[in-house]
Parts: sequence; C-alpha cells; structure tokens
Amino acid sequence: MRKLAQMAIVRNTKSSRILMDVFKNTQRALSVVDLVSRFKEEMNKTTIYRILEKLEKQGFVHSFTGLDGLKWYAKCHDCDSHKHIDAHPHFQCQSCQKIDCLSESISIPKLEGRKVDFAQVLLVGKCGDCTSN
Repeated sequence: MRKLAQMAIVRNTKSSRILMDVFKNTQRALSVVDLVSRFKEEMNKTTIYRILEKLEKQGFVHSFTGLDGLKWYAKCHDCDSHKHIDAHPHFQCQSCQKIDCLSESISIPKLEGRKVDFAQVLLVGKCGDCTSN
C-alpha cells in the first residue's frame, strides 16, 4: 500500500484503478496497444496514455521499447517519483511476443562526463513455452 500513498497525483478514478489493478495482478509487461484494445469499452486511448504517463512519473510502472518498436509497461519495485531504481533486463520471445521482466540485476556503469538517466536492456529469443513446442 506504500505505493498508493506516494501516488497522490494519480486521481483515484475508476480508470486509474483498473490500470493499477492490471499491473498489481501480473508479472508480465503489457504493451500500450494491448491495454488500449483490452479496455476500449471502459476508456479511450488518450485516457490510457495519460494514466500510464502519470503512473510512470510516480514510480508505479516503468516503460521500455520492445522489439516491435511498441512501448511496453511493467510494474516497478521500490521506485518512487524521484527515481526509477529497478533497472533490470527484459526478455521478449520472438515467437509469441510476450515480454517478461527478469530478476537478474544489471549494473549501469558510471560514464565520465555523462549522466545516465535510464537504460534499457532487451534480450530477444524464445521463451520456455515456445522452445518446447
């Protein structure tokens, strides 16, 4: 519940609760296209984009670009509105297109004369389900 207290900027609307619940109840990353398609009866795509932007600013979700060039979102762990600290790699299956957050930690190097604001690591291959088929 600590996350909810930090998210005062995200109004507690039906639409924001729907999207927050989706991320609370899944371990997978979700594409914005999937979210728009899934909730087209409950809210329009502008509302979805606006809520996702606010959730990301508050450290509830993080975004990254998938192999297909689409923006994907996944639930953050221990982030807040000041800093996203859960830098981790993502794995995208070339067959089924599913993306998972991987628990392996990565180290972002300190680069002389540069300030890194964020990093994206996307590993691409075949997931266990597609490999066994």
